[in-house]
Amino acid sequence: MNNENRVWQWAAHLVMILFSLSCLLPFVLLAMSSVTDEKTILQNGYSFFPKQFSLSAYEYLWQQSSLVFNAYGITILITIIGTTVSLLITSLLAYPLSRRDLPGGTFFAFLLFFTLLFNGGLVPTYLIYTQLFHIKNTLWALIVPGLLMNGFNVLLMRTFFMTTIPVPVLESASIDGASEFKMYYKIVLPLSLPILATVGLFQGLAYWNDWNNGLIYVTNPKLFSLQNVLNRIMSDIQFLASNSEIGSQAGESIAQLPSETFRMAIAVIAVIPVLIAYPFFQKYFVKGMTIGAVKG
Repeated sequence: MNNENRVWQWAAHLVMILFSLSCLLPFVLLAMSSVTDEKTILQNGYSFFPKQFSLSAYEYLWQQSSLVFNAYGITILITIIGTTVSLLITSLLAYPLSRRDLPGGTFFAFLLFFTLLFNGGLVPTYLIYTQLFHIKNTLWALIVPGLLMNGFNVLLMRTFFMTTIPVPVLESASIDGASEFKMYYKIVLPLSLPILATVGLFQGLAYWNDWNNGLIYVTNPKLFSLQNVLNRIMSDIQFLASNSEIGSQAGESIAQLPSETFRMAIAVIAVIPVLIAYPFFQKYFVKGMTIGAVKG
């Protein structure tokens, strides 16, 4: 390797290191802010090296442990069920659309693309789910609206099937007597792990971070997801802190609640499961995105 190539290589490494730090440092700052004393943040702002540490935010969060743990269970349950069912529906829709011999395939692909541009709106959607499907205040209210939330995932998976699954293999299986459904789960799915992992990660993150469906369709606290519980706790703290001028002793103590550090602690406990799960999908994620996005 000559000197010019070596310089470019070191420059590329330097750029990647800076880019990696720009992605990593916000999480470090988030974690450090969650264990910083509330008064220190108010006086000096956020810092990687706080002058005074405090676990008051996590202590307050622990006082709400029963509510938080129940919300964790609800969120894990809807994420697993929703992601699994959504992957099944998405792949079952994408596979026929990837077949060039599908009658009317272009028309159905256009209908799918149309949903990316227009939707029915919030009020008609709410009326359909509550008046027709009666899913309000049920676990299905957190699962059903997100099953086919984005046609982009279907188009991504369709493109992967079209560019990756060899047509001669499907034709050989058809000549040997395999049905379409048997080709789907015996050939297509085993060869499509990268795109299944990629779309599964998209759907899993969508279910894990979703709070809109819980806000609209759920009023039973036992069915609150993690994001809904954390959002409501945060709102309660802000409301009580902003109304502490009522003058009561309880109001003054409530005003001392660590609202800033609590916000950071909420973000930490919400993002930890995602950080743990991501490395298991990373090796499939890049391949699924690059191949599925071609002509997508």
